[in-house]
Amino acid sequence: MEFGNGNGTGTDNCNCNGNGIRNGNGIGNGNGNGNEKVKGANVIKMKPMDSELLREQGHIMVDFIADYYRDLQDSPQDFPVLSQVQPGYLRDMLPNSAPDQPESLNELLDDVTKKIMPGITHWQSPSYFAYYASSTSVAGFLGEMLNAGLSVVGFTWQTSPAATELEIIVLDWLAKLLQLPDHFLSTGHGGGVIQGTGCEAVLVVVLAARDRILKQVGKTVLPQLVVYASDQTHSSFRKACLIGGIHEDNIRLLRTDSSTNYGLLPESLEEAISHDLAKGFIPFFICATVGTTSSAAVDPLVPLGKIAKKYGIWMHVDAAYAGNACICPEYRKFIDGVENADSFNMNAHKWLFANQTCSPLWVKDRYALIAALKTNPEYLEYKVSEKDAVVNYKDWQISLSRRFRSLKLWMVLRLYGSENLRNFIREHVNLAKQFEDYVTQDPHFEVVTTRYFSLVCFRLVPVDGDEDKCNQRNRELLAAINSTGKIFISHTALSGQFILRFAVGAPLTEEKHVTEAWQIIQKHATKFNRNGNC
Repeated sequence: MEFGNGNGTGTDNCNCNGNGIRNGNGIGNGNGNGNEKVKGANVIKMKPMDSELLREQGHIMVDFIADYYRDLQDSPQDFPVLSQVQPGYLRDMLPNSAPDQPESLNELLDDVTKKIMPGITHWQSPSYFAYYASSTSVAGFLGEMLNAGLSVVGFTWQTSPAATELEIIVLDWLAKLLQLPDHFLSTGHGGGVIQGTGCEAVLVVVLAARDRILKQVGKTVLPQLVVYASDQTHSSFRKACLIGGIHEDNIRLLRTDSSTNYGLLPESLEEAISHDLAKGFIPFFICATVGTTSSAAVDPLVPLGKIAKKYGIWMHVDAAYAGNACICPEYRKFIDGVENADSFNMNAHKWLFANQTCSPLWVKDRYALIAALKTNPEYLEYKVSEKDAVVNYKDWQISLSRRFRSLKLWMVLRLYGSENLRNFIREHVNLAKQFEDYVTQDPHFEVVTTRYFSLVCFRLVPVDGDEDKCNQRNRELLAAINSTGKIFISHTALSGQFILRFAVGAPLTEEKHVTEAWQIIQKHATKFNRNGNC
């Protein structure tokens, strides 16, 4: 029998159109393995990779995925944006153990439709407005296909020279689109590397900065090292510091408020540094954010960079979301001051349509990163003509293995071109502005923060200053909206207020989806408005 769309059987000539597996007595002539004599009824011959089987089943899978994207737009009622299942729903729908014999691809895809899809929150729905988008594109998808097909493991230059060299070139391209300083390019002492996520990026630069300072002052002072960020910084920063051995009490998350639109106040940073120095602590790392997760707040890089330079502190810029917009000249101003940063990160899978996962990181001094992460087991050694002639990306990341992620970024940049990418980002920003206009025109709602990009933070307004009651009503409104399955939005908390977030970024989102979303929000808000807003 052979893997495919069915199971074939036979004892002499076994003609099967299955999945690349045949068992039985005699000779099997299936389209998965060709002719091969098999002795004994219990012998199974599997050919996991067969070009014709891949062609056949690959077409089926591409059709399945293309139909999914079509149906997300044409039949949204069949795809609740936020999954409505209960925890543990899948356990009773699947067997307790794996099958002994192969099943057909059609059977499997039928299970995907009936059992898996109900448990999917549809991040690619045009009515997905929660968190930040996980952007996809045809180019990104094709890059993922090619990556999976080649399946290289490019941890050193030798293990796939093209994987290393394309990554270097493509990240130089992207750095130039962002107008990053020359010291972030591969032609100097810096360079770029694609991490899986921004969480990985901040971890490796914390480790690099830690080791750099310990080499200067001695390893025994680790308990005295101090880091700084705003209280709006992504939670991955705290995790990275803890992994790096920084004591939790030495993680300074400085308070922000609406007076700076929740950006980090430079004066509060310098005051904290001076205070710590006076007490014998050693400041060594600042994490500045451009486009925070809560509200897309922007820390002022110019004054923060000057402070970092003054005290010899490593400054990292986390621009996971908003960094993508900075390929547009009109948004580039938000990363002015990056010339004083030691590292810069953005997630191309958030808003540059490169599909999960693709998180470019640039460092000013690649040798500091390599010194913290390099390993040299004998089995990975190989000779090159001269030192530094090649890049071994295993020494720029935590893991050894790495995927050929630059393929999809390369394909996105080539198949769309930078001007089309800029215009698509601008369209998302314009859609967010349209939603913001809807909010400001309704006296029952208010916009809470200044909108810089494609995120709008808003809420039902309080009555008689009762913030506790207002927070509860906004919680109830959020639950009511998301329970419909028609749209999905998320929330945050700012200065003790429960805030609704509306983030535009899904590649299928159009003006009509934003308008429909606002109508749904207004409809469910009416029960609160009848009694005087909140």
